[in-house]
Amino acid sequence: MSKTNVVSFETTLHVRDHCLCLHVQRAARALSRRFDEALKPIGLTNGQFSMMMSLNRPEPPTMGAVAELLVMDRTTLTAKLKPLQREGLVTVSIDPDDRRGRRLCLTAKGRRALAKAVPIWRKVHAEIEGGLKQGSDRLRVDLNNLI
Repeated sequence: MSKTNVVSFETTLHVRDHCLCLHVQRAARALSRRFDEALKPIGLTNGQFSMMMSLNRPEPPTMGAVAELLVMDRTTLTAKLKPLQREGLVTVSIDPDDRRGRRLCLTAKGRRALAKAVPIWRKVHAEIEGGLKQGSDRLRVDLNNLI
């Protein structure tokens, strides 16, 4: 094997210590795990909570609007909705304004589950924010600038 095809261990360490993508992925997994554990007693995951919160609007949103908000393709969104539909927390219906589109809606059961989840989210979120040295506002701005 030629030397030109070898990545040095120093490069590996540099990437480990400096790669923004790696750091964001690790932080996202750790945060998700923490919220998953907190929401487990009410039968939701952090992803399901975020999905349901994105549906909590005065008018049922379109699939496209939810996919855009969650930075998720429609195929993934459809797959992630299936368990929520099976549990009777969300319905998917034909968009009356565009019969090709779909609208997503929390059911009464979904709204009750979300209402149980919000105090849990608030508690865990406050704990996490309290541990941030620079505060959370700057972090949110910086992360949103990446989208």
